[in-house]
Amino acid sequence: MFIFEDIIDLKNHLKVEKQQYSIGFVPTMGALHQGHLSLIDRAKADNDVVVCSIFVNPTQFNNVEDLKNYPKTIKEDKKLLKAHHCDILFLPNAHTMYPAPAQTSFSFGHLEQTMEGEHRAGHFNGVALIVSKLFHLIKPHRAYFGQKDLQQFIIIRQLVQDLLFDLEVVCCPIVREDDGLAMSSRNLRLTASQRPIASKLYEALMLARHSLLEGYGVSKTKQTIQNFFNDLNDLQLEYFEVVKSATLEAVDSVSDTFQVSLCIAAFLGDVRLIDNVFLFDKKGIF
Repeated sequence: MFIFEDIIDLKNHLKVEKQQYSIGFVPTMGALHQGHLSLIDRAKADNDVVVCSIFVNPTQFNNVEDLKNYPKTIKEDKKLLKAHHCDILFLPNAHTMYPAPAQTSFSFGHLEQTMEGEHRAGHFNGVALIVSKLFHLIKPHRAYFGQKDLQQFIIIRQLVQDLLFDLEVVCCPIVREDDGLAMSSRNLRLTASQRPIASKLYEALMLARHSLLEGYGVSKTKQTIQNFFNDLNDLQLEYFEVVKSATLEAVDSVSDTFQVSLCIAAFLGDVRLIDNVFLFDKKGIF
């Protein structure tokens, strides 16, 4: 595995690779887990060369403490990437990616005015900024993102469409622990006593999915989920939304004519967890 910290070295290497190989790209912030590795595996299956980036992007954090406490496990990350046959690791520092304070900003309209965008001011501007930089530098044929950050995927897909990036964005399924908890780097911050409680997030989504499929409706289901969290002392619900998967538009009623996503966020202590599930078992959503 080649490791590059410098932009020029990375671009010079990729210039040669692109003459004969397809490039798959997996951007990450490190603290890799099986969810990340599933993206690497998918990229490896689809492309000749796989590039992974590890960069904890400061511009997408609206909470300084969250940025400071974000897990960093670079030594272990390198071992995992090598084991999964990643070809290139791009490992820049903050000065490399932001040699001067960024002045460019992005707006995604209704796509960022709900859920994560509503509760994390400026988050998607920071995401779009760093992803644009990475796409520009690496110029992959395909880029891979996890469904756990569904809103992020929809926004990046819009970014690619609006800016005419010549690449395909691929959404890959959530990888879960045995008890249903969506794998996340932030799970490393959970204490031993918090860890079993965290799976209640997935339990809530399954309760909501059952409610909707049984015909109880969106309003009734939202109240059911609120009641579920009212009975929990440690897990504080931030939002639960029922939206069209492709557009993130909130829905008052569900229909199998379009895919629906159930999206949730909650705090367990100072650790913020998000998750989502599709309502219907459909293929080819994106």
